[in-house]
Amino acid sequence: MGFFTSYDGTKLAYHVSGDGPPVVCLPGGPTASTYLGDLGGLSAHRQLIMLDPRGTGQSATPEDTASYRCDRLIDDVEALRAHLSLDRMDLLAHCAGANLAAQYAARHAQRVSRLALITPSVRAVGIAITGDLRRETAQLRRDESWFPEAFAALEAITTGRATNDSRQAIAPFSYGRWDETAQAHQAADARQQNTEVMAAFGAQGAFDPDATRTALAGFAAPVLLLAGEVDLGAPPPTIAEYAALFPAAELVIQARAGHFPWLDDADRFVSTVAAFLK
Repeated sequence: MGFFTSYDGTKLAYHVSGDGPPVVCLPGGPTASTYLGDLGGLSAHRQLIMLDPRGTGQSATPEDTASYRCDRLIDDVEALRAHLSLDRMDLLAHCAGANLAAQYAARHAQRVSRLALITPSVRAVGIAITGDLRRETAQLRRDESWFPEAFAALEAITTGRATNDSRQAIAPFSYGRWDETAQAHQAADARQQNTEVMAAFGAQGAFDPDATRTALAGFAAPVLLLAGEVDLGAPPPTIAEYAALFPAAELVIQARAGHFPWLDDADRFVSTVAAFLK
């Protein structure tokens, strides 16, 4: 584990695993980076530098909790890059972390050598995901035993009748296999979540989709967008639309994968990402 001091004096933590050229990894949530593990064994190919965003994991709570807002976290990523003495860095982000990575790339394009967005959230670029698309994607799992209860919960959410129980009931849709490993991963991830941080992350002013899209249209570094075939959070058609915002992005749809593709098929995930980063 390493620590550095960000622009406002907040002490932030990062975790290091593996050898080789570094890849800075931004978790989703935002939550502690623990749930990423070693990204299915990617640490055998590259050194993974995994940031705990402020207020999560081993990172300190800032004096100003408004600094949890996504656009303000850009300065934390830049402070980490400077701390690591990297002129340019490979940047990998998962889920909500992709909102931060996209805004970082828009502001500091010259500091990014490669950008990998894994089952990314699309809030930063203003792409809408319809309830119909989520339901259509969910139907790919209709033969699984847990499907009726989970789909009923999804219907409640997409029609504005969400409850805490319904949000918990759709958890199986996030994984390509709803087995003991997935259930343990989901429970551990839930324990790491800080609702105050997550709420402030997307507060008013956090995103400027038009400006971000304009900047990414001129982003010249190689880009990988990896979608899970059965992921409701980042359905493949949505991620294809995201990929089209870049001059030349590579889109990969991992078969039978959900929102955490390194758990669903580690070998396929690592081979895809390692080849891109190489």
